[in-house]
Amino acid sequence: MLIIGCDYHPSFQQIAWVDTGTGECSEQQLQHSNGETEKFYRDLKLRGMQVRVGMEATGHARWFERLLAELQYELWVGDPAQIKAARVRKQKTDRRDAGHILKLMLEDRFPRVWVPSAENRDLRQLLWHRHRLVQMRTRIMNQLQAIAMNEGVRRKKGLWSKQGRRQLESFSLAPWATRRRQDLLELLDRLNPSIQELSIAIEQEAMQRPEVKRLMTHPGVGPLTALAFVLIIGSPERFRCGKQIGSYLGLVPCEDSSADHQRLGHISKQGNTLLRFLLVEAAHATVRTDPEWRRQFLHLAMRRERAIAKVAMARKLAHV
Repeated sequence: MLIIGCDYHPSFQQIAWVDTGTGECSEQQLQHSNGETEKFYRDLKLRGMQVRVGMEATGHARWFERLLAELQYELWVGDPAQIKAARVRKQKTDRRDAGHILKLMLEDRFPRVWVPSAENRDLRQLLWHRHRLVQMRTRIMNQLQAIAMNEGVRRKKGLWSKQGRRQLESFSLAPWATRRRQDLLELLDRLNPSIQELSIAIEQEAMQRPEVKRLMTHPGVGPLTALAFVLIIGSPERFRCGKQIGSYLGLVPCEDSSADHQRLGHISKQGNTLLRFLLVEAAHATVRTDPEWRRQFLHLAMRRERAIAKVAMARKLAHV
């Protein structure tokens, strides 16, 4: 078998490999844009080699993963933080990184991570696409609110009613301010149907999954949050307890304690940003609807502050 340690970059990859059968080893750099990388791995397939590739979890590598899957090669994806922690020397180069990954694989110390399926990743794109469109719509609506307030009108949500829309369009503005208002309204009119379409697709996908429907029985949890939780958490058996899920999502505080001194900081934010955002939103909705949750939230808010209390309730929701 050929074992390859790969230090992946968007435009190239540095590899170090060893043939476990013959003991032969080497290292080289492969460029992506000129097809050198693809040719290298396809040539190994023609030679009938069994190949195992190890690399750090990274972005912009979807095409490479598809290539290895097509060639039926084994791909190991590792935790970058643990790989970095296992590095002893202070000198860091691409060659050393590739050799370090190869060494961890040979010594059976490579810290593999769970990799979601292709279907899972595609559904995540649906969630991210809707999330980004909603963010764009929020920015546009904030700009339109600013235009209205500059004309002495502050209607908040009422600005998006039919009457509020007519009033917004009736303002007599300077030429370029008029152009800005017109363009923003056109963008808003185009975003609303797209977001609605994506929301319907998310609801339909949620209804096809029993685990998502079960999560939706909790107050404050809708199809978007429930589907995101199922897709990002994956198999619950990966976690020994609910607290590990909170840590996985970056909802636990950083800690720098020693001896009898405990020092806690802000939350680590090491997990998925989308799911963390959705859990905070869902926890806020739960606090508004559930009396027991509201009591706990107000108690925490009085002891600390509202922002910390919101995150604490989101962590509790993830544990549930």
